[in-house]
Amino acid sequence: MIQEVRLDLKSLIAASGTQLEVNVEECPAIRFSEKNLRSVLYNLLSNAVKYRSPDREPRIQIHCGSTPSHHVLTVTDNGLGLEAGRTDELFTMFKRFHDHVEGTGIGLYMVKKMVENAGGRIEVESILNEGTTFRIFFKK
Repeated sequence: MIQEVRLDLKSLIAASGTQLEVNVEECPAIRFSEKNLRSVLYNLLSNAVKYRSPDREPRIQIHCGSTPSHHVLTVTDNGLGLEAGRTDELFTMFKRFHDHVEGTGIGLYMVKKMVENAGGRIEVESILNEGTTFRIFFKK
């Protein structure tokens, strides 16, 4: 699935010079709608590329892990990041933080709804001018 999304974003990734590091070989099969998983991955990866920092080579890391009750997919970038205390606003419909990129502000709202509707959750950590990490918890 990640490779399919990578192909969809091939021109955006190439034009930006983004390095994509994927380490999901040992990931178990996730019980989640394939269409929705594709949307989640597409949204997180395209945002990571679009909101890259102009001060460094863009890098995105994708890996997986687990807790006793969830499979966890982690997407980390070294992009623009957000100010402390503003990460909850990311999931608000029509909320946008950067005007230099086109968008509607509904992508992360929809990602959160899809994950929560399947019994999962999404967490985010971000540091301004350093990057952002999203953790998506899929119910086992």
